[in-house]
Amino acid sequence: MEAIRQYDDYKEKIQGDDKIIIKFFADWCPDCTRMNMFIDPILEEYNQIDWYELNRDELPEAADENDVMGIPSLLIFQNGEKLGHLHSADAKSPESVKDFLQNTL
Repeated sequence: MEAIRQYDDYKEKIQGDDKIIIKFFADWCPDCTRMNMFIDPILEEYNQIDWYELNRDELPEAADENDVMGIPSLLIFQNGEKLGHLHSADAKSPESVKDFLQNTL
């Protein structure tokens, strides 16, 4: 998963014609660490989509403009539009992440 570290990079990536997924996280977040333990097989299953991660503490403006109140959150973008948002409360298991992806992509 490629890291997005600059706001301009984030804006450029979400403008693309292809769907992308951005995982919003923070280094201090225990639920983010738990997600990291189960996300790799999901990344492989959905490898036709580009995945990125964005530290909400480094780019708070990206989190604020997308209503990312809790982390980890998965957001799907295409053509500058947010198509889906898996909120942190629903991102606790591989099953919930897969359900979100199957229903949103």
